Amino acid sequence: MKAKTLNDKLAIIQVELKAKKSKFNRFGKYYYRSAEDILEALKPHLTKHNVSVRIKEKIVAENVIESVAILYDGLMRIKASAIVGVDLNQAGQSMPQKWGTASSYAKKYALGNLFLLDDTADDDATNKHLPTLKFDSKEYKQIVKRLQDGTATIKQVEENYSLDKFTKLELHKIIKQLN
Repeated sequence: MKAKTLNDKLAIIQVELKAKKSKFNRFGKYYYRSAEDILEALKPHLTKHNVSVRIKEKIVAENVIESVAILYDGLMRIKASAIVGVDLNQAGQSMPQKWGTASSYAKKYALGNLFLLDDTADDDATNKHLPTLKFDSKEYKQIVKRLQDGTATIKQVEENYSLDKFTKLELHKIIKQLN
């Protein structure tokens, strides 16, 4: 069934769109998606459904940015917005970086609101019946030693621990170095 209205097209895109979390925050040890990740995942859907997306930004109050994501089919528009404050006290960033960071967040959340992107966790991150192996913990270091001396396998670790993507990646790097 071909979508006829812009609302139908949006509903289909909302169901089909999967924007991967391709960026990694080493400090917090978590993956996240950027506005660029969302836009890259969105592009094939725009062509498929003959729609376009625009993002408008404006300052709505002192140190506050509003970003509006607009889905457009040539006749109709559907909008979603996000409002983000600019943290002027953010250490280690110049003023343009502070505004740019807020702008990026606002765009990401406006797009997320329009396309109903959620933060559904991966299966291995939601596996609550297994203990979580934290990167660089005492237990992690013991497991690394066991992997290195051959008394444990990566398969055993994955069967007995819940691993976030970063920890899993690091363990696989260690295994690769051993081979």
